[in-house]
Amino acid sequence: MAPANKDHQVAVRCAVGVFVPLLTLVLLGRLDLAIFASFGAFTGIYGRNEPHGRRLILQLRAGTLMLAVILLGALTARAGETFALTPSGSTWLQVLATTLVAGGCSLIVAWWRLRPAGSLFHIFAFAAIASIHNQPPLWQAMLVAVLTVLFALLMGLSSRVVPSRRQPWSWPAPARLTDRERRVAWLEAVGYLVAAGLAGALATMIGEWLGFGHNYWAMVAAVVPLVGHSTRHRLSRGVQRIIGTALGLVLLALILLLEPAPWQTVLVIAACQFGAEMFIARQYVLAQVFVTPLALISTLLVAPTPAGTLLRDRFLETVIGAAVGVAVVLAPAVWRRLSVGGHSMED
Repeated sequence: MAPANKDHQVAVRCAVGVFVPLLTLVLLGRLDLAIFASFGAFTGIYGRNEPHGRRLILQLRAGTLMLAVILLGALTARAGETFALTPSGSTWLQVLATTLVAGGCSLIVAWWRLRPAGSLFHIFAFAAIASIHNQPPLWQAMLVAVLTVLFALLMGLSSRVVPSRRQPWSWPAPARLTDRERRVAWLEAVGYLVAAGLAGALATMIGEWLGFGHNYWAMVAAVVPLVGHSTRHRLSRGVQRIIGTALGLVLLALILLLEPAPWQTVLVIAACQFGAEMFIARQYVLAQVFVTPLALISTLLVAPTPAGTLLRDRFLETVIGAAVGVAVVLAPAVWRRLSVGGHSMED
């Protein structure tokens, strides 16, 4: 486990950032809007330990991108209804659109130098919203998302109320990507496009054959191995994703056995958000133990699903996605080795 780096401060901000909006929706009796608040709150995970000025800029960028993704997801869901697509046609539309979001958001995140890198959260947000059949009014959904993003921005600056914690405002000068960074950004975007597309297509076909759903969980899992400094690190993340998900599903099963009330569910989500942010930068398996129930309980608030079906789908989709992600990571090295071997035989 890596050493702590003020992770508890980030964890508290993120936990409060999701708890307050969700509790407000519980009190208003509008849990149908909970998913829009949950994804708007993702704004708070960016700019973890940056100075306040830089954190505000990064979170403004992250929040703007997340709002665009949420809007596109809601419009995609409506497109399937507008054009009266069959369930299968609607599913393939979502896979195609999510694949484009995976590549496009990866490129934007790199261009804006956002951390966490990659488009994992954007894939999850877009696909989860696009898969909701009974969409709430668009203006209400976007209002909740915008207000949650604004609240996350306030939480990012909340420590300024303590005089000893105030930092001088410093606005970072725009840093252009170098030629090498641009090439890497484009290559990574292609990697996200390929991994998400392959995982989505494979999960959809297997799901139609074996009768399970939630193909976007495979797309999310597929891009996890793409984040890393080396091939070994990336492969390790793929394996850790599967192990952490399995352990997280055990925790989720225990939570579901308690049959929590809506307000208790919101408390569980906040606690899982706290745990995820405490460990996401230090120990990926442990973080996934919290991320798994966090993601699934947020989904359950909007679209109730039998517990057994939910647990099965999550594990199978994660295995499919992680396997695809690992294959995409290994493909360039295998190709180079085969090419070198072919040249050697010719020589």
